[in-house]
Amino acid sequence: MYPYRFSNVMIGYLNLATLLASIPVIGAGLWMAKGSTATCSSMLQTPLLVIGFVVLLVSLAGFVGACFHVAWALWLYLLAMMLLIAFLLGLTAFGFAVTAGGGGTQVPGRPYREYHTSEYSSWLQKHIQDAKYWRPALACVVGSKACPKIANWSPMDYLQHDLTPIQSGCCKPPTACAYSGGVAVGAQDEDCFRWNNAAGILCYGCDSCRAGVMEKVREDWHKISVLNVMVLVVLICICACGCCAFRNARRSVSEYPYGVNRMHKIHPRWDYYWWRWWRDRREQLY
Repeated sequence: MYPYRFSNVMIGYLNLATLLASIPVIGAGLWMAKGSTATCSSMLQTPLLVIGFVVLLVSLAGFVGACFHVAWALWLYLLAMMLLIAFLLGLTAFGFAVTAGGGGTQVPGRPYREYHTSEYSSWLQKHIQDAKYWRPALACVVGSKACPKIANWSPMDYLQHDLTPIQSGCCKPPTACAYSGGVAVGAQDEDCFRWNNAAGILCYGCDSCRAGVMEKVREDWHKISVLNVMVLVVLICICACGCCAFRNARRSVSEYPYGVNRMHKIHPRWDYYWWRWWRDRREQLY
């Protein structure tokens, strides 16, 4: 009977854990697709379902291949793992490139920062300017209730408390704006003229609001990119164990198990016969 190898056992347990973990991910995606009406949540349903089903299938192939020594299942598992590693490498590099820049500018005498669209990558600017992406993002901003949280702030509160990127860009006009009788006067930033004190308008149409959304996206993508680096290290280690398990699975179905030489299978004492032949040959010569 072919003995279990450490790599096979490790791959089996790891893939059993990821297989079980994929079930709630798929369930969350199905729940969002069926019952969620919020725009922000519905944007996540497709990625959740795709990730859940991919993890389920890859983990199932790895579990079956490692525990039952099915070489073709482990081959598919290793191929999927390599493709996943390549995809994550590209996604991580893209994430770091897109999240370069930004961070906002500190407002003098205030604890918060203000953000400008020109600080961000051209790809992110073009992406957020597209109405197809901006409308759902704006719906998320309005639905997050970020602005009502500071609606009753006094001028002193703005001097003492920090603001999130969304609150800084969408819930108030730029700090440099000057108003007379509630109307912007003089040559100022265009956002100063876009501002309206009505709760449903505020600065949702301002460039600073788009910049605030881009800053939030930048922060989230940066966290995901750092997480991807850690995931890549884990996946590479799992892939290395998978290669050992694949080698063991191939040996388990061959005629010559691990540690048995093909020549020993044919002649258990082939070295003895070789020595006798060489001894007889020497006696004939001398």
